[in-house]
Amino acid sequence: MRFRRSALALVAVLAACHDNKPADTGLPDASSLIPVAPAPQPSPTPVPTPTPEDPLPGTPGTGGGGGDPGSCGAPVPPALSRINVKIYNSSHDRVTLDSTPLVGPDRAYCRAIGYTDDRSFCPVRPDGHPQRLACEAARVGRAADTGRVGPTWSADGRPCTGATSSASCVNHGSNQFFVFAYGAGTFRACAASGVCGSIALK
Repeated sequence: MRFRRSALALVAVLAACHDNKPADTGLPDASSLIPVAPAPQPSPTPVPTPTPEDPLPGTPGTGGGGGDPGSCGAPVPPALSRINVKIYNSSHDRVTLDSTPLVGPDRAYCRAIGYTDDRSFCPVRPDGHPQRLACEAARVGRAADTGRVGPTWSADGRPCTGATSSASCVNHGSNQFFVFAYGAGTFRACAASGVCGSIALK
């Protein structure tokens, strides 16, 4: 009987030890010592390095109109001969003028680029041709006031600085071959080489 009571007491002690939580030793729990990898950081989006735009040929004030004729491809246009200036459209307060540089006389060149009417003076390339601007840059150069490919415009000899009560002009916002003309007077478009065209408005 005494042995049975002792065995039961031992079982009770063991059960009590199993139910008790481990004593707090003041040390961190072993599970907290496992190293945790840092959260992945998003890689920065690569920024492309800008490349400078290829400058169009033609700079103001160079004798031949500025620019490299080879940049517009073959056939290379002959020398600039004249600039035709005409009314493109008009409104109640202004007239829009259009200028077309012409090269020649050279019937063979005009025929080679697509003009089959036996003309001897023609634009550097037909309308819509992908090389037209480069060829115009090579023969016309850039405007002295805006630096864009195209002629420098004037009204009665004055630069295009804004609309006034007398003859005046304003450069077109995106195309140097156009200009807005105000009042009556002579409006002139000149290439960097000094070749000009004009129109008189009344």
